[in-house]
Amino acid sequence: MESPLAATFLLLVLLSLLLIPLAVLARRRHSRRTPPLRLLVVVGSGGHTTEILRLLSCLSESYCPRHYVLADSDKMSEAKIRSFEQKRAETFSSSQFTLDRIPRSREVRQSWTTSVVTTLYSILYSLPLIYKLKPDLILCNGPGTCVPVCISAFLLGLLSMKRATIVYVESICRVETLSLSGKILYYFSDYFIVQWPALKEKYPKSVYLGRIV
Repeated sequence: MESPLAATFLLLVLLSLLLIPLAVLARRRHSRRTPPLRLLVVVGSGGHTTEILRLLSCLSESYCPRHYVLADSDKMSEAKIRSFEQKRAETFSSSQFTLDRIPRSREVRQSWTTSVVTTLYSILYSLPLIYKLKPDLILCNGPGTCVPVCISAFLLGLLSMKRATIVYVESICRVETLSLSGKILYYFSDYFIVQWPALKEKYPKSVYLGRIV
């Protein structure tokens, strides 16, 4: 017959063998981090850039790398982006970003006939770029440049080459009517966010969150 001491020792060994794997599993679960999310940001000139950078300032380090796409004729946004990313790097040391330019789809006061041609050209230019960057999420807020980018991403999704979630945030300036970009991308975006209740009433698919920028 086994002694009480031997039985106690055997019980402790069995408990150790049971608890060690559980402790390792708990440590692994605790150490897991949110996987990085490839973010593509479409930047426009003027107020569009200011608004989109305000949105980005609220995002965590999980949205990395950030790929900025802007029109080739945009001369001001690049400096704002670099300044924003420089400040962000002071908080997140692993901050990464890229800058790419595409042909502008439509210039101010450009005729509708020629706009169709330039937009198609911009889409053809954007397709290989979006395929190369392979974003998980596309964030835009109204500049004309977002139309060829989002349509390119939508087409790649239809072809099962890369599925990206498209989030469109209408500008705070749009109170009762959508911008031209908004009217187009209302049908292509996964999430369409407006900042005024009047737009929510007119466009039921949209999401009203109040003023967010």
